[in-house]
Amino acid sequence: MGQKIHPGGLRVGVIHDWKSNWYTGTKEFPAYLLEDIKIREHIYGKLAHAGLSDILIRKDAQRITIDIYTARPGIVIGKSGVEVDALRKDIHGMTNKAVHININEIKRPELDAKLVAQSIAEQLANRVSFRRAMKRSLASAMRSGAMGVKVQCGGRLGGGEMSRSESYSEGRVPLHTIRADIDYGFVEAKTTFGRIGVKVWINKGEIMPEGYEGMAQKDARLGDQDTARRRGGTAEGLGASREGGRGRGPDREGLGPVRQRKKGAGGGPRRPGGRGRARAQESTERTPPEGQAAPAEEPTQPVEPEAAAAAPEAEAPAEAAKPDEAAEKGDS
Repeated sequence: MGQKIHPGGLRVGVIHDWKSNWYTGTKEFPAYLLEDIKIREHIYGKLAHAGLSDILIRKDAQRITIDIYTARPGIVIGKSGVEVDALRKDIHGMTNKAVHININEIKRPELDAKLVAQSIAEQLANRVSFRRAMKRSLASAMRSGAMGVKVQCGGRLGGGEMSRSESYSEGRVPLHTIRADIDYGFVEAKTTFGRIGVKVWINKGEIMPEGYEGMAQKDARLGDQDTARRRGGTAEGLGASREGGRGRGPDREGLGPVRQRKKGAGGGPRRPGGRGRARAQESTERTPPEGQAAPAEEPTQPVEPEAAAAAPEAEAPAEAAKPDEAAEKGDS
């Protein structure tokens, strides 16, 4: 897939909802779909300068509800609601149904991919350097709290005769992670030397299911456990079993236990006369320098075993009397 699939359409029904909500039979379906297309084209054409981001349409049997998301709600509403009333009349003449319009303000336009692409396209049309425009929008989006941003421009960049595409990215933009909220926008800049397409991907974070408590759970991904273990944190599951051995260091990249080397063994070259130096230091510590008397050593007293100390004194003369008895027997 790569970049050939729309990030919004891939996530419809999982973390994103449909932009048109209505139901009809197979015979009326083409007319309803064409009606949606005409409504969107009319709104985008009439309010192109108002910074429109998204248009949501809900249809009933006799009523159409339109939600307009814009960064400049004052321009869409007009003085005392004149612009909204004119737009409502136009759509009513197209559909012959009751039309209700809701206008929602986008408070952080730096995190809306469609608005970022529109701003880059306007700068390119005003002959601003495409690199400066791309880097400026990328920095403002990351400053506003985006997890990752990717910007791509394609066409006759800088007025070159051959078209090419250049892109800048910062952060993390996973295109195949369905739970990642990736906002995508595409706008064409109409310049004097041709059209330049501007694509913007903005990662707003991950939308987790209900009841998810974070990385402390045992069902955390092994890749996250590996990164936590490399940073010195605690690991769970298969990562914890690698660290369970006694006297072994942590597992580096799954290459086996790390054994700590003894000092002086292995690695570097040995210094000549290392052991001789150690023995010379010991001899110098024992022999006092000249002019000083050697410290008096205390005599060591032999320690008698407890059995010998506790023996009765009567046994000693009995053993001494044995040779006398042998001499008396010899005389007799």
